[in-house]
Parts: sequence; structure tokens; C-alpha cells
Amino acid sequence: MDALPLVALVAASAAVAGLARRTPVPAPLLLVAMGLIGSYVPGVPTYTLNAHIVLPLLLPPLLYTAAVDSSYLDLRANLRPVALLSVGYVLFATVAVGWLAYRLVPDLPLTAALVLGAVIAPPDAVTAAAIARRVGLPARVTTILQGESLVNDATAITAYKVALAAAVGEGMSWGAGIGEFFLASVGGVAVGLVLMVPLHWLRTHLKEALLQNTLSLLIPFVAYAAAERVHASGVLAVVVVALYLGHRSWQVDFATRLQEAAVWKMVAFVLESAVFALIGLQLPFVLKGLGTYAVADALWYAVAVFLAVVVVRFIWVYPATYLPRLSKRIRDREPGTDWTAPLIVGWAGMRGVVSLAIAFSIPMATADGADFPARNLVLFLTFTTVIGTLVIQGLTLPLLVRVLRLPGRDRQAETLAEAQAQSEASTAAEARLEELLADERNRLPQPLTDRLRTVLERRRNAVWERLGASNPVTGESADDTYRRLAGEMIEAEREVFVRLRDERGIDDEMMRTLLRRLDLEEAAAYREESD
Repeated sequence: MDALPLVALVAASAAVAGLARRTPVPAPLLLVAMGLIGSYVPGVPTYTLNAHIVLPLLLPPLLYTAAVDSSYLDLRANLRPVALLSVGYVLFATVAVGWLAYRLVPDLPLTAALVLGAVIAPPDAVTAAAIARRVGLPARVTTILQGESLVNDATAITAYKVALAAAVGEGMSWGAGIGEFFLASVGGVAVGLVLMVPLHWLRTHLKEALLQNTLSLLIPFVAYAAAERVHASGVLAVVVVALYLGHRSWQVDFATRLQEAAVWKMVAFVLESAVFALIGLQLPFVLKGLGTYAVADALWYAVAVFLAVVVVRFIWVYPATYLPRLSKRIRDREPGTDWTAPLIVGWAGMRGVVSLAIAFSIPMATADGADFPARNLVLFLTFTTVIGTLVIQGLTLPLLVRVLRLPGRDRQAETLAEAQAQSEASTAAEARLEELLADERNRLPQPLTDRLRTVLERRRNAVWERLGASNPVTGESADDTYRRLAGEMIEAEREVFVRLRDERGIDDEMMRTLLRRLDLEEAAAYREESD
């Protein structure tokens, strides 16, 4: 197998994603645009999405990294709106968009139209997370969008299977379809619940950070495959396991957490970049398959389906936001909202690679051997809907947020809460230190005792210093200046170690040991890493 096309895809998409960080254009949009352009550049290989690769190999790690970084407590607090979007909206959009496509396209069977509705119903997990991070949405809106995107793929895939069975002539009844849905959803959650405790036990009992991180990379694939093996939802199994492990990540040792954060950040960056580039690269394949449909007719259908997707989301979001609040119990339990939050949620419905992957998995023929009705048109409409939502909604969402002047994260309040939490923790650590030092077995020379107290005081004061005045010359806080000077000192030591190695005063193994020690100290000094 020629690996060069795959290497070229990863390298090019990573380069474009890196370039996007220097532009005001979100990386997903720039990657899709470059994919569209690259698809017609001579010599660029043909990259065709394969559902048997995307769903079991790309979707699990992308879902895992999004879920493990999500807040279980925040999702639980917003369970009602998340469920209404991830389950209710997806089913509503499947039926509504499918019915509109059935009425719009001549000779399109209702079953095939419902397949199209299920394919383009779920907003994309990767897109939602990427755009939300970039535009700085309010915390609750971000939680709802992320929660929706984590679960809605399971609903859409199940709805797709039911609609597809009817379209190919397998004769699935409504009762069987509902049973299929509950088996997939309940089964997926059950598999996640069964796996999460033993997987967490393994993570906390493996002593080697390298083994722990290897396990971490395998977990999403294990959860997905185990659920799919029993015909349950692999998506839900991955999300349940990831939320549990993320909620209890503090129980894993620090070396594992440091390595795991770096590894998963790299994995997510590479996969997200490649996925968005792949979307754009599908254009030639989709256009080539249009066949009997006139270009003007296909474009009209594409515009109509895109508008239907956008409108149907608003038709669901506003009633789903306000009707439940007629209940006093819900009003008392949940924070109030105005018209701007559902407007943002309604507009942030970008579709992504999962929709395309599902569309490409539609079989070529029905059970009786006939061609699947309008398969090429379904592929085309899925592609144009994905591109339309990414470009139109993705580009205008930041502008909409600015126009509405939505309150972003209150950095001052967050820093104050962080300082108060650190002060409380430092007080507990100080009491514990004095208790330990009172034991004769823990006697230390005074300089080392003073060093422990100094480090503790340093942590206590660091966050408060960010709230204080900045240096009038550099504009830095005292904490920033401390970290910069610590970095300069460490760099000076590093240069000496390298010089001694070059002069053969120490060997390479000793130099690496000394440099690793410096790296850990520098990581501690720069523990407040900025994205």
C-alpha cells in the first residue's frame, strides 16, 4: 500500500491548520476551502470517504477527546436542553427535512428522502467544539452545543439504519424501528457503564506512564467496538466512558496526565485537520456521480435542502427552549435565558464529516437488486449541506456573536475564583506540612523546610498577583515576570549541559536525564498553559 498520499494529506492539512491560527478565519473553514481547491489540482490523489474507516477509526478518538475534556457536572446540569437537541431535534429534523425533500424532488421515494434526512440531521461534534472555542461563546451555550454534538451522532446513525432498512426493502416496521433505537441507545449506555469502572481501575493501577497512555489511546476504540459488537451505539459507549474517565482524571498520577494531555492534543489536531480537509476533497467524486440530474435542478435542490436544514433547526430550538419553561420547577432549577441564546444555538448547526461518511455508506442497490433510488443525489445534497453550513454559518457565527454582544467568559471573576480555591488548598497543604514536620521521621534540614514553605507560598500568591497591577514597563504581572525569569535561568542551565556534552564532560544519557529534570521544572513554572 502506498502510504505517501496519507502522509501528504496529514502534512498538508496540519500546515493549513497551523496557518489558520495566524488568520481570522477558523481552521475548519480554511481546511475545507483548501480541500475544495486541492481537489482540482493536478496530481492530488483521490481521497474517498469510507464509512468503514471514518466511523470506527476516526469518530471514536474525536468523540473521546471532546468528551473527556467536557464537564460531566455541567452536562448533567443541562441534561434537558442537551437531550432535546441530541435526540428530539435529530429525529424531528430527520422527518421534517426528509418530508420536504420528498415533496421537492420528483420521483424521490419517501424512504430514500428519510435516509437523506437522517444523514444530514446531526450537527458535527468536531465543528461545534472548534467554532465554539474560536468565537468565545457563553459557557452554558458552549456546554449545550458540545453536549448535543457528543450524543446526536448515535441518534442519527440509528435513525439512518431504520430508514435505510425501509429504503432497501427489508420491511422494518415502526415498532421494530423504535425497538432498534432503544436497543442502540440503552445498549450503548450500558456498555459504557460496564466498561468505565474496570478501565479506570486499569488506568490507576498501571505503574508505567507509557502503558497508561497506550491504554488511553486504545480506550475509545475498545468502547466503540464492544458496543457495536452487540448492535448497540458505539458513540454512546465512547461518550459515557470518556465522561467518567475525564471526571476522575485527578486520580491518575501526574506523569500520565502530562503525557496524556500532550498526546491527545496532538491526536485531536491531526485528526480534526485531516477530517476537514477530506470534506473539501470529496467534491469531484460527488459531482461525477450526479449523472441524470441537470446542474440547475441539482443546485436548486441543494439550496432548498440547505434552507430547510437551517429553518427546521430554528423551528425546533425556540419552542424547545421556552415551552418547558412554562413549568415552575424548570424555571426554578435552570438559569433564565433571553432570545439571543436560542438564536446562537439555532445558527450553530454546522454539519461535518460524520454526515458525509454515513452518506457514502449508502448501498449501491436495494434488496431486490435494483439501484438505490437517487443515491448520487443524496450524496450531492449531503455534501452541499455540509459545505453550506460550514461556510455560511461558520463564517457568520463570529460576526453574529459580536453583533449580539453576548457576555463572554468573565476572566476577572474566574481568576478570583481560582485564587480563592488556591488559597483554600494552600491553607490545607500548610496545615498538613506542619503536621508532617512535627513527626520525627520527617525531619528535614532547615533550608529544605523553608523551600517547601516557599513553594507553597508561591502557589498561594501566584493567582492573586494576576489580579494586581502590571509592570508599567513590560505590562507583565508579577507572575508573568516570574515565569519569564525562571525560563531564562533554565535556558542558561540547559546551554551548559549541552556544552558539557559536546566537550565530552558528560555523556548523552546523563545530558538527557538532566534536561528532563529541567523540562519538568519549566513545565511547573509554566503550568498555566495558554491554548
